[in-house]
Amino acid sequence: MKVLKLSAQGLPQSWISLEQAVLHYAADEVRWEVGAQVALFRGGHNAETGLQSQISVSSIIGTKGVPNINPFDLKPGLTNTKLFARDRNVCAYCGLVHYEEELTREHIIPFAQNGKDHWMNVVTACRACNHRKSNRTPEQARMPLLFAPYIPSLWEDFILRNRRILADQMEFLMAHLPKTSRLYT
Repeated sequence: MKVLKLSAQGLPQSWISLEQAVLHYAADEVRWEVGAQVALFRGGHNAETGLQSQISVSSIIGTKGVPNINPFDLKPGLTNTKLFARDRNVCAYCGLVHYEEELTREHIIPFAQNGKDHWMNVVTACRACNHRKSNRTPEQARMPLLFAPYIPSLWEDFILRNRRILADQMEFLMAHLPKTSRLYT
């Protein structure tokens, strides 16, 4: 289970472990918290009061300090897992939904024609369509794209990079998605 760490201004910073979240609480770096309590850590007993220390961890925390992520400078890392999630496991040529192991990263302009490996030049394709298209552009192969590629926003990237998002974390992230995001469907 991961905790969604945000800047004090509410911008996503990272997915952190429960242990990393506890360190933020213990260092008094948590400015605010949202969402459900996901863990309760118990410490030692106070010598004077006899009370046991406790740290309750929420699923979403806003931390003090200046963010180390400028959302306008971010270019999300391209991985097959995030690409397939962006395209909802749909082949951009035949339009069918496939299991992840049946999918490939398809370069719209192939490397053989000086195509690059970046978000705007890749789509999800099933192995059969990728093989059929080969080292040709969609026009050359007479295989039109069914949807256009796009670069995920900061908010979309945080959804794409974590497979086990809690309901309250997903609700928070979805509330900030661009209206045109394919992640709504």
